[in-house]
Amino acid sequence: MHRRQRGLTLPANGVTYIRYGLNNVPWRAGPSRRGLLAIPAVSRNGTASPKRYADAPDAKREVQMAVRWQLSGSYFENCSCDVVCPCLLSTQAQLTSKPTKGFCDVGLAFHIDKGTYGDVPLDGLSVAMVAHTPGPMANGNWTAAAYIDERADDRQTEALGAIFTGAAGGPMAVLAPMIGTNLGARKVPIDYRVDGKKRSAAIAGVMRMAVEPLPTMREDGQMWAATGHPINPDWLALAMGSQGSTFSDHGMSWDNSGRNGHYAPINWSGE
Repeated sequence: MHRRQRGLTLPANGVTYIRYGLNNVPWRAGPSRRGLLAIPAVSRNGTASPKRYADAPDAKREVQMAVRWQLSGSYFENCSCDVVCPCLLSTQAQLTSKPTKGFCDVGLAFHIDKGTYGDVPLDGLSVAMVAHTPGPMANGNWTAAAYIDERADDRQTEALGAIFTGAAGGPMAVLAPMIGTNLGARKVPIDYRVDGKKRSAAIAGVMRMAVEPLPTMREDGQMWAATGHPINPDWLALAMGSQGSTFSDHGMSWDNSGRNGHYAPINWSGE
């Protein structure tokens, strides 16, 4: 069973959901969650100091939530867990299982085929995100960083920041409150490709990440499940990291070759 909020699928996992700003997000006992939804202040010449969504003026938050936006495209991710990732598929409530290594290092890449944020076009732009979780994902305290397509102009950069931090609502609003340390974002060239059933993304000197579907006897060559994953609750392909799937930046580095992966189409909206 799942609970739906604004088109999102949230696991009915015994966590109490309360109002946090303008979205429902999981709340647990422990340190205050104020400020965990972070909006990176992005500059063209590198990383600027991150700002906190919870600390932003209420009027600005309300404006961001009121903007009508939609996007469609594709996404994939590759994490350090064994196939299939216990964080998502296990006998325990989703995101409460211990990752394979006790922690999780994950990269996610997104490409927008068509999209608008108010009157701002987003067609053809890409975004990448990385995160380290020190334990079960639902416990929070993630360390995260973002990379925004260098082709985005100032208005597009602000729009992508609002969407991919969850400030504008949508699927990322479910994940953003779990971030404890926001390393900000920077604008870089992102080479996102779809080659048949293989997805790849590259950021020179930082990331080379690719996934391909798990072997299956299905005629379409894809094994998929309706897992409730916020990015696509109803269709998520089970995949694995291709050889050479590596990341190195912000003092973090990993090689997730042969490790768990997923990919899916995305069709998001908010208003």
